[in-house]
Amino acid sequence: MDFKQIQELIRLINKSNIGELTIEEKGFKVTIKQKQDTIQQVVSAPMYAQAAPVAQAPAASAAQAPAAAASSNGGEKPKAPEAVASNLITIKSPMIGTFYRRASPDKPLFVEVGDEITPGKVVCIIEAMKLFNEIESEIKGKVVKVLVEDASPVEYDQPLFLVEPA
Repeated sequence: MDFKQIQELIRLINKSNIGELTIEEKGFKVTIKQKQDTIQQVVSAPMYAQAAPVAQAPAASAAQAPAAAASSNGGEKPKAPEAVASNLITIKSPMIGTFYRRASPDKPLFVEVGDEITPGKVVCIIEAMKLFNEIESEIKGKVVKVLVEDASPVEYDQPLFLVEPA
């Protein structure tokens, strides 16, 4: 079972009323538990010395962010988010983790604003549970904007880059 399959299971459990799911195959065991506002994923396998639980932040905190923004600008009406040009495509995070723009501190950035990208080109790395996952572009185009700071946490489906398709 690969990481994308586990993510899909988490999404399905989140949308359903199932409280807990355990799958075991070939010495690999995955248990996904759903509680009131959180999802907990526990992965254990012979190749891991110790498995660590991962908790996803409650969705309620995302709903509180606009309210915080409104109070931070002097009680004024919240400003509309920046308009994204309709021709731009967004590259989004396929997982929760830490976003890195380079392979290591002494290496060059994978992509910069203005760079041309093609399908299969690595645009960043997302670290999740001590695994470094290379994120590849699925489109051809030019990077217009980087939306996330290097070494910052990202959520599933969070926009990372804006790309002008070629």
